[in-house]
Amino acid sequence: MSVAVYIAVMAGVTYLIRVIPFAMVRKKIKSEFIKSLLYYMPYAILSAMTFPAIFYSTGNTVTAGVGTVTAIVLAYFDLPLIAVAISAAAAAFGVGFLV
Repeated sequence: MSVAVYIAVMAGVTYLIRVIPFAMVRKKIKSEFIKSLLYYMPYAILSAMTFPAIFYSTGNTVTAGVGTVTAIVLAYFDLPLIAVAISAAAAAFGVGFLV
């Protein structure tokens, strides 16, 4: 099969995923539960895809764990994203250097 067919199928699936909710839901959503579900769903999906990959990113679960804990603690204290990312990478690198 050609690459053009793969691209066309991917474009069609992506288009349908974005259009079907608009076609099915005509009225404004009034349920607070559904609104909350739709609001938090992207964050939950991103976390479910990202979090397991964190522990295999360094090749050593100890260094990945230290980096993750560092990132969680610094994010809890509302530090900027760049500071959290650099600190977590530095902590993982430092522990990897020691181990």
